[in-house]
Amino acid sequence: MIYTVTFNPSLDYIVRVDNFKPGVINRTTYENILPGGKGINVSIVLSNLGHKSVALGFMAGFTGDDIAELMKGFGCGVDLIRVEEGFSRINVKLKSGEETEINGQGPLITAEDIGKLYEKLDGLAAGDILVISGSVPGSLPRDVYERIMQRLEGKGIRMGIAAGSASAFSPDLATRPEVEALLQTF
Repeated sequence: MIYTVTFNPSLDYIVRVDNFKPGVINRTTYENILPGGKGINVSIVLSNLGHKSVALGFMAGFTGDDIAELMKGFGCGVDLIRVEEGFSRINVKLKSGEETEINGQGPLITAEDIGKLYEKLDGLAAGDILVISGSVPGSLPRDVYERIMQRLEGKGIRMGIAAGSASAFSPDLATRPEVEALLQTF
């Protein structure tokens, strides 16, 4: 089975406004709401290509419920952990000539919440594939990618990482030549 991890999934509210003008009321000419986050996107692409996957990560509030339902609509398996404080983020993508993005913060993820994710990851078996993607929220340890890799080391689980930047890794790991090369590839 393929599993994806997204620490901070989102609802992406995509709007197009012709000739956007700040400080006045603008009307949209296009609107769409999609589940978002790098690992979520991987799960959706896999589903579109006919591959099953299970999306792991965190959700909170009504926005988290909507993310899970939208993902199911795309044919994705969903096993997100509900956290108590806050709500899953809403990201606004404003298209008007140039694209402007406003990304929300997301919920508070506690040590207990990350412990629940570790328990789910401990259930992965040899031959499974794990894709960890996206930024690391401030409420998580900066080295959470490394902790997951170390936890699963030697279990026969293939892992892919799409972090987007070295900031998802501790300085010791991020400056290793093979990690720098991997990050430049993506």
